[in-house]
Amino acid sequence: MAIQEEQDWRDIIHRCFRCGYCKFTYDFIDFNCPSYKKHRFESYSTGGRIWLIYGLMTGELHWSPSAVNVLYSCSTCGNCMENCRFDKFNHFIVDFIEAGRLEAVKRGFCPEKQKFLIERISNTKMYNPYGENNSDNEALKKEYNLSDKAEWVYYIGCTSNYRQRELRDATLRLLKKLSINFTLIDEHCCTSPLLRTGQIEIVNEFITHNISKIRNSGAIKVVTSCAGCYRTFKSDYKKFGEELGFEVYHTGELIKTLLEEGKITIKSKYERIITYHDPCHLGRHMGTYEIPREIINAIPDVKFVEMKRNKENAWCCGAGGGVKIGYPDWAIEISKERLEEAKETGATVITSMCPFCKTNLSDANDKFNMGFEIIDLIEILDQLEIEIKD
Repeated sequence: MAIQEEQDWRDIIHRCFRCGYCKFTYDFIDFNCPSYKKHRFESYSTGGRIWLIYGLMTGELHWSPSAVNVLYSCSTCGNCMENCRFDKFNHFIVDFIEAGRLEAVKRGFCPEKQKFLIERISNTKMYNPYGENNSDNEALKKEYNLSDKAEWVYYIGCTSNYRQRELRDATLRLLKKLSINFTLIDEHCCTSPLLRTGQIEIVNEFITHNISKIRNSGAIKVVTSCAGCYRTFKSDYKKFGEELGFEVYHTGELIKTLLEEGKITIKSKYERIITYHDPCHLGRHMGTYEIPREIINAIPDVKFVEMKRNKENAWCCGAGGGVKIGYPDWAIEISKERLEEAKETGATVITSMCPFCKTNLSDANDKFNMGFEIIDLIEILDQLEIEIKD
């Protein structure tokens, strides 16, 4: 959906029936909204939050720190989109919330903790939300003997490059093992954290940089192991009128294609009980549910078990939408509920395909001594013997 004027948003938002279905899983067995489950106050439900946004935009309500707190107390997980019964409205719901946050920023009401994101990302020594000095990835290119030009670019993403380097390195090794002709670029943040928190003033500059670097590499395909980067490149950049000129893949899509085409076979056994956590940006936001499961089931001797809430109704890890930086304790609390659900399956391994999910699930796992191994599916594949066929 293209970025729209305020009046357009008002007209669309007013279509919400405020029926309450968005608070529950489809079969009504549980709440699906982390925000509502925490606060149990209607403003913190999706319908209530949309009505709040409408009131703020029409002037019927006044902007205030307490109103903005409601806007930002949402991980934008998108479970409400799946359970809203109005199919001409539901796929815009997360856009509504992000539009409300954009208006909050314009009016000077962006929360202080979320402001750190743009301060770090716009810093000419950083270009990432973690406050780390920017890496142009040249050292990695030398380490993995990568040329400047290639068919593919592996877009690492900030979380993998600065916090989950095990996933980054596993992906690099796996791509080399699979003989993918790829390179790296001097990437800047994909801008997902800014988009989720309404801080879009430098987004166009970063989009231009990333697209330019990819095009200069000669690549016609981009692959990323980050669900957030995947959604941002494939969906959000279009909202800013950008034509990419290259295809965007999640690593899961690449692996699944190679399996389907018979180009690879997983040979090693993985004799563990494993469950899978659906990342919101990969699942509900981009509709990718089956691919990770098909990859897991292609691993010999793995025992795969589903959590009670899965796929469209999967419980969020709690890290997205600016919640991790804005409400860190609550983010861990949300993740703890997911781990408790995983315990019920008997699994000892929780896998996912998002470095942000891995981070928050791991933080909760450590804090509450839950005893899981939290590992990305790419990291599992990196450990296994894979037969490559011509």
